[in-house]
Amino acid sequence: MLWLLVGVLLVVWTAVSRWKNRKLIALGKILSVKDICLPFVGHAYKLVGDHEDAMIMMDKIGKEAYEKGGIVSMWEGDLFCIVVVDPDIADFLLKTCLEKADLMRLFRALLGNGNIFAPVSIWRPRRKVLAPTFSQKNLNSFVEVFSRQSRIMVNQLSKVAGKGTFSVWKTLTTYAMDSVCETTLGTQLNTQMEPELPFLRNFENCCRIDAKRIRQPWFYNNTVNKIFNNKNFNSYARSKEYIWKYMDKIILSKWEGFKKEKQAAESKQRNEKSWKTFLELLIESPVNYGNVELREETLVLVLAGTDTSAVGAAFTLIMLSKYPDVQEKVFEELQEIFGNSDRLATHEDLPRLKYLDAVIRETLRMYPPVPFITRKVEKDVTLPSGVTLTEGCNLLVSIWSIHRNPKYWGDDAELFRPERFLDTALTHPAAFMPFSSGPRSCLGNTR
Repeated sequence: MLWLLVGVLLVVWTAVSRWKNRKLIALGKILSVKDICLPFVGHAYKLVGDHEDAMIMMDKIGKEAYEKGGIVSMWEGDLFCIVVVDPDIADFLLKTCLEKADLMRLFRALLGNGNIFAPVSIWRPRRKVLAPTFSQKNLNSFVEVFSRQSRIMVNQLSKVAGKGTFSVWKTLTTYAMDSVCETTLGTQLNTQMEPELPFLRNFENCCRIDAKRIRQPWFYNNTVNKIFNNKNFNSYARSKEYIWKYMDKIILSKWEGFKKEKQAAESKQRNEKSWKTFLELLIESPVNYGNVELREETLVLVLAGTDTSAVGAAFTLIMLSKYPDVQEKVFEELQEIFGNSDRLATHEDLPRLKYLDAVIRETLRMYPPVPFITRKVEKDVTLPSGVTLTEGCNLLVSIWSIHRNPKYWGDDAELFRPERFLDTALTHPAAFMPFSSGPRSCLGNTR
């Protein structure tokens, strides 16, 4: 009897779902990928496996989209997704559709309404507050921190140099975490020297669980996730609680420091340091953010700055090791600027590192730290090609595939060639978008 009831409920749910999504289903018949769409899971079964398996499948879907005018559709459980691989279409949609896709709500469990994941109604006013803190002057003031932390990283790497194969990931993650936390929060974690610190361990745990869950649409529902994915759910909750308490303690300390500085300024006893952290700049802004808003925004900065920086640096080192001729050119450029001196790099040095800049850009082209960004279509939108995307579509802009689109990058799009960023200008301004594009692009993208 129970199974009969379950069967009836499934039939009813399917019928209601198909009627509700009838326009999306019709659009899917036009744009769908070639793979079979299964009941309940859609095409999500194609993404089962580890991160590498999912990327291989998304690369395949991207190549299929090249042949279909730059877009294809697929179902992630009950989420209808349009995969975009053409920069012209992506640029149009990223300027037209500002709301993040439904699956981004998964990250709000830890980050709340932090800038990257916030609904438009919250993102727009916060963006206006955050933008001035990313001025070139403020960013230049952080170079001293990055240089100092880089020296610690070099010392750590020297301990394993010449001793065989090793993973550079932990070294780069701790370097990025230390650099970002010092510039964002004003706290020196020293994870490079103590990589098992609880904050880093809990932070990595949340990132790992989120990265796995986003490939499992059957766990998107919070109730289902809590019941059937209980081990990960509880582990995530414990890590989140630790991170929030840690952040709240730092924010409270900075608030008290700000009050003391105001009192000192009034009595003309203020001893101002040469630069301010992002947290200090937000506290001093006229908006008067509360503890929750400050925690959300600084946590997003820590996430965005740590993971993406580590990924970008890791792939750059891999490319340098894979292509010795490129490594030699980078070395010669560094020798030309620094010689045999042991001085720290300054922001004045950066514009002179033209070939290194090209190497980093080519690495970001081939291996973007954020390979996909999402949006939601809130009302029907017609593309320049004449195709109308229906309200309710989730957009998956594949930066990975846009960066490898032979229409814009040529027949050697799959080859690592830094000189392409020295030889010619981009064929389309959105053909290279490692930091996204449009109004919601990364605040740290100053170029």
